[in-house]
This record gives sequence, C-alpha cells and structure tokens, in this order.
Amino acid sequence: MATSAEPTLLGPGDLSGPVEVVGRISDSSNLAVLARLVERDGAHVIYKPVHGERPLWDFPEGTLAGREVAAYLVSALGGWDLVPPTVLRDGPLGTGSVQLWVGDPFDPVADDRVVDLVPGRRVPTGWVGVLDGETAAGERVRLVHQRLPDVRSLAVLDAALNNSDRKGSHCLRDDEGRLWAIDHGVCFSPTPKLRTVLWGWAGEPLAEEDRTRLARLARRLARPATRAELGRLLPAGDVEALEARVRRLLARGRLPEPAPGWPTVPWPPL
Repeated sequence: MATSAEPTLLGPGDLSGPVEVVGRISDSSNLAVLARLVERDGAHVIYKPVHGERPLWDFPEGTLAGREVAAYLVSALGGWDLVPPTVLRDGPLGTGSVQLWVGDPFDPVADDRVVDLVPGRRVPTGWVGVLDGETAAGERVRLVHQRLPDVRSLAVLDAALNNSDRKGSHCLRDDEGRLWAIDHGVCFSPTPKLRTVLWGWAGEPLAEEDRTRLARLARRLARPATRAELGRLLPAGDVEALEARVRRLLARGRLPEPAPGWPTVPWPPL
C-alpha cells in the first residue's frame, strides 16, 4: 500500500488517497492493475502506471496514461459522460492513470453485450450489422452492435477522440444499463486512425444531441484554461488536431465513414 499525491487533473477528487494493489490484469497488452481505494469503502479502480506502457511505433512513449485521462476530460466537457472518472496521479507503481472500475470485478454483471457476433448473416432486431466473417472452423458470422442512441453517441465521441482501438469489450453496461466506454490509451493521434466496431451509422447525419455536444466541446476547447489542462496530458499537436476534428465533424454534420488505406476495424473485434 502507498499513500499517493492528490490527482493532478481537474477531476473527481474521490479517486485520491491510499491505493492498495489487488492484482495484475493478465490479458492487458500494457501493465494494468486492479487496485482498491482504501479510504473509499474499498471501491475498485484500474491503475495503469506509465512505466508499464509498451512502446508503440505510432504514439510517443510514455503518453498512454495521459490519453486515458484526456478521453475522460473530453467526454465530460462535451457532455457525453461515457468515460468513467479517470485521473492522472501517483500510486504504488509510480504515476499513472486511475479509473473507477465499472461494476464489481469479483461479481460480473449478467452478459449484456453492446457488440456481438451472430451466426450466419442475420441481424437481430434492435441491432445493426457491421461486417461479415468466418470463425476458425469456417462458420459464417456477422459482427453487430446495438442500435441505441447512447451507442451512436459513443461512435461520435470516438470520432472526436480519433480512437484507434474501439473493441466490443471496451463498451460496458452497468447494473442499471448505463453505457460506459473504457481503454482510451491510443486516442488523439494527429494522423487519422479511427478504428472501431461501431460503424453501423457510418455516413449518417449527426443526431441533434451530438451536434450540441460537439458545439459545447468546441467552445470549451477555445478556452485557454481547457487547452492548458489538455496540454498537460497530450502533445500540443494532438490538442490542435482534436480541435480540428471537432470543427470538421460539425461542418460535415455526419458520422465518418471507413477510410481507405487503414485497417478500420480492430482485431480481435471483441
């Protein structure tokens, strides 16, 4: 157990205080740790120390934790509120991102997938098809996601973030059915890299509520204080690119479509 400094980001103060490591999340590509906030009745968090980040060819080294926190900040600034509270702070393994865990890590909620694979080429009612494929055994399957307003809004947020790894497992619903989005370490690149399983509305007009969110975000990005806050988390060029993407989304008024020359669906998709 280690006593940490206060969070360095404008954000939820209740993610401060002593942190106790519970164990490592083994299937994460970077070091990710399940931890407990000692002074918050044992609330659980996912803690991603900077020193445990695997170097990537297309993102500056040591910046993934800051991107996780910046995604939370952008989601909150625009009014999406889809990313769980996340701060950049000190911890037992050094500085890293600390994000409130959705649900109980030892008692998972009933399966309520936002994204799924269905057999054949059928699309269940209330879902939308994304792409067709085959299993290792040669069975035909279709990748689908829920056709719901909150999932559509997440697709808009991902376009603003330039999320290059939106997998199905990164979309969660809590016990009350509220949608949450996690794993934003590879967002905000100034180079177009949108890679997602949420292509069901590609090219369609933006919903009015998402126009409102994008406009609100654009106004707040124009404020020096917001730019400074994001500048502590992201390279300057990434902040400028974020502003440009938001303006472009508003000007076009449509969700983006898959771009040629770039793998637009992550692997594995779930």
